[in-house]
Amino acid sequence: MARLDKLIEELCPHGVEYVELKNISQLLNGYAFKSNRYSKEGIRVIRISDVQKGSISNKDLKFYSEDSIEDIQRYLLKENDLVMSLTGNVGRIAMILNKHLPAALNQRVVCIKVNEEKVLNRFLFHFFDQDSFENIAMRNSTGGGQKNLSTTWLGNFSIPLPPLPVQEEIVRILDNFTELTAELTAELTARKKQYEYYRDELLTFGDEVEWKTLGEVGELIRGSGLQKKHFRAEGVPCIHYGQIYTYYGTFADETISFVTKEHSKKLRKAQKGDVLISGVSENIEDICTPLGWFGDDVCISGDMFAFRHNQNTKYITYLLKTTDFSRYKERYAHGAKVTRLSRDRLLEYKIPIPPLAEQERIVSILDKFDALVNDISIGLPAEIEARQNQYEYYREKLLTVKELNSNEA
Repeated sequence: MARLDKLIEELCPHGVEYVELKNISQLLNGYAFKSNRYSKEGIRVIRISDVQKGSISNKDLKFYSEDSIEDIQRYLLKENDLVMSLTGNVGRIAMILNKHLPAALNQRVVCIKVNEEKVLNRFLFHFFDQDSFENIAMRNSTGGGQKNLSTTWLGNFSIPLPPLPVQEEIVRILDNFTELTAELTAELTARKKQYEYYRDELLTFGDEVEWKTLGEVGELIRGSGLQKKHFRAEGVPCIHYGQIYTYYGTFADETISFVTKEHSKKLRKAQKGDVLISGVSENIEDICTPLGWFGDDVCISGDMFAFRHNQNTKYITYLLKTTDFSRYKERYAHGAKVTRLSRDRLLEYKIPIPPLAEQERIVSILDKFDALVNDISIGLPAEIEARQNQYEYYREKLLTVKELNSNEA
């Protein structure tokens, strides 16, 4: 930090100029790619769902044939381009890396092409990656259920513009934090693959055990009538389908959301021992994500199920996370923008049914692996969480820059 303090003292001791984004960059809106022309390979289409907080997601990749390159030339992306979501979770920023290319920009995603003589794209990345910007963007969006951010608003947004040497030093400090987090995340990813391999091995059976469909070992109870607008800070516990794959891990016994006692009387409930299953998502990976529930009765939303059964809850939950079930979903899930697996197809999925004692033995092994890679209170997940918090603390500290008073310019 000493070098940064010295640079600030030399180059901008009284503060920095704030400028509108449109004056230091060009904003390029995306192209309306047609989903019925997606191909298995070619030019990757960067969609809203790909732009996660600070990174590009590799879930549910979509491609356009390279034969179409002339038609979409204007929307092709380059390494280090910044892209931002304009619909849904608006204001999320990510940087295009070489591994994402060739890639093109889909509609409702904007590319920020900076004037490198004035601002570093990496400086802008760290600035827009702040939670405070995302909150401001959400507040300035239009639309009720689905938020929309305009490029006009974004272009008028003012950002601090320190001298380039100061930007470079801020970027150097913050990148050190993100690189360390990236290394830890890569190691965690490798361990997760190991865990998934052993999980699949432990849950692979032949004819030595009985096989039954989910419909033969239990029933699906569909939730209804719960929307996010019904959430309260306290009251009766509830779970919305999207929270299953965005917040919760493999198991839970308490919720982060609640509804009033009066509204809870209108809702269906899951019980302790049920497996909660998301019924809809934007991609195949998240559809039918399971959550083993071990709390008291809990209200559940529409577009999700409570699977009530007579087997080991953790065993059933782990089965619905296997590669075999993922392949089943890929085969039978349907829908373009919204993906579903029909209730009947879900109940037709066949699972091995070893004795309950054997289920318990398998669960005890998998519980240890699962805790190592998913429990944020221990091991690598805890270390990554700590480094991420450290990065966010210094990012806010370094990017909170005093505005230059015009009388001092």
